[in-house]
Amino acid sequence: MFIVIAFTADWIIPLAIFGAVAATAFLVLDRFAAAKPRAEERLEEISDPKSRRRVSGISYKADTVTNVLKKATPGLAKPLQPTNKEEQSKLIARLSHAGFRGEHAPTILLGLKVLGLVAGLFCGGGVALLLYGISKPALIRTVLAGSGLFYLPEMILWFITKRRKEQIFLGLPDALDLMVVCVEAGLGLDQAMRRVSEEMQKSFRVIADEFALCNLQIQMGRGRNEVLHELGVRTGVEDLRSLASILIQADKFGSGIAQALRVQSDSMRVRRAQIAEEKAAKTAVKLVFPLVLFIFPGIFVVLVGPAAITMINELLPKMGGG
Repeated sequence: MFIVIAFTADWIIPLAIFGAVAATAFLVLDRFAAAKPRAEERLEEISDPKSRRRVSGISYKADTVTNVLKKATPGLAKPLQPTNKEEQSKLIARLSHAGFRGEHAPTILLGLKVLGLVAGLFCGGGVALLLYGISKPALIRTVLAGSGLFYLPEMILWFITKRRKEQIFLGLPDALDLMVVCVEAGLGLDQAMRRVSEEMQKSFRVIADEFALCNLQIQMGRGRNEVLHELGVRTGVEDLRSLASILIQADKFGSGIAQALRVQSDSMRVRRAQIAEEKAAKTAVKLVFPLVLFIFPGIFVVLVGPAAITMINELLPKMGGG
């Protein structure tokens, strides 16, 4: 009787949780990732020229995953949807700083958070029940797993945003120098931005894409001042905001754009050098901890060890004999 009860408590609950997770995953995949008929796929390939180039490549798989997320995440993201326009605009701005400007980007992010929470609770809970049974440690580990996977998309978004801003900050002085050369050669600001976007595709892809988007917006009929202001807001980089303000003022008051770009480039190079000097000055402080923890003990043993051994061998017997 006791054997049957122990077997039930140890195995039936984890197996039931595993079966529920497997069934849920199967239903979700069967609902949202069902293959389309071949006739519809062929019609899409004919209507979209890009799809014909990506049918057998990695981009096609990425588009398939994106489409599945677009269909699956709206229902999952409903509990986390912003309640007012201010919170919604902040979420869109954070995604835009990371380079995600799609219409479904906020919904996908919130849906991934909910999906991570559910997966962490079920999977972490199943593993915790297998290892610890029904106990307080199992509950704590289940909560930790769920919360960790819930905030994982936010941490990834923060890392992508930080890396993207660093790339823009490091590549912007070179882009401004190239823009100065183009403007002094007789090109207008729009043509100079187009030239910079073409030349910097391989070295600084992020800046090239941003300038290309600005050129596209200007070609579509938007005002240059509005496009430049949106460039600074969209990227979230303070240097681009100041650059947009300088260009707007130069265009408004009729001053030389080349001189404004040169001054901005010089100030950014000075700031970049100051940041490098600041990091170099902090190196000495940061080296104190590994020196104290790893290097000083070894030096202490090498220098003081022989003297300590000699004192133990010579003084202790005499002290004991006295």
